[in-house]
Amino acid sequence: MKNRTKIPNMFLIIILVIMYLPILVIIVYSFNASKISTVWEGVSLRWYQELFRDRSMMEAVRNSLILAGLSCINAAIIGTMAAVGMMRISWKSKGMIAYFSTIPIMIPEIILGMVFMVFFSFLGLPFGMVTLVLAHTAFCIPYVFTMVRSRLIGMDVSLEEAARDLGAGEIKVFFTITLPLIAPAIVSGMLLSFAMSFDDVVISIFVTGATTNTLPVKIYTQMKNGVSPEINALSTIMLLGTILVIGGSEVIRRKR
Repeated sequence: MKNRTKIPNMFLIIILVIMYLPILVIIVYSFNASKISTVWEGVSLRWYQELFRDRSMMEAVRNSLILAGLSCINAAIIGTMAAVGMMRISWKSKGMIAYFSTIPIMIPEIILGMVFMVFFSFLGLPFGMVTLVLAHTAFCIPYVFTMVRSRLIGMDVSLEEAARDLGAGEIKVFFTITLPLIAPAIVSGMLLSFAMSFDDVVISIFVTGATTNTLPVKIYTQMKNGVSPEINALSTIMLLGTILVIGGSEVIRRKR
């Protein structure tokens, strides 16, 4: 029996090492004083200082924060309205509609990127922040929609019925009863959408403009010339931020 339990544990340890050892190496070498990643010259914050002095990098960070913020807010509004509306209808096909609403999560990003590029070109939209926000909002909506819909399915509908019996209208019922109950799911979906938008590379490459650069795209283009210690420092900060956002999303989801 002991041997049977040791084998899965060994596989688990191997998988964890393969997954997280490269990340750990990047974090460690972000504090390397040497400009050459393969040479260790001691602990230093030099590359973090260089990172914050890089104006083009800071502009890319600002663009990514604006993009992720606008996308997750738009996705929260549209995804919440879609989920609430889906629960109000009694169509036999609403299960199929809900399934199609989550398809953007399953479609490969390179396909979505090409579709958005062709679509925006057909509409004549100039590529830049507007097209980025539209594309990111589109693939972020399913995350909010799925979480809010699952919360609505488990919600006690008698609370809304009681409010209506007391004379409250649909709008008042939504803002006083429904919205507070689904708020944790909305926030959780927004945090996850923010992280997905902030880290996206593939779709952004297809729909960004020449004058608009996001942080993941800038990192991708710079890595063609090799990984610099500055990129290691930036990757460490992005990793920490992503962990905090996704961790916050999971905490809120469990408390809802």
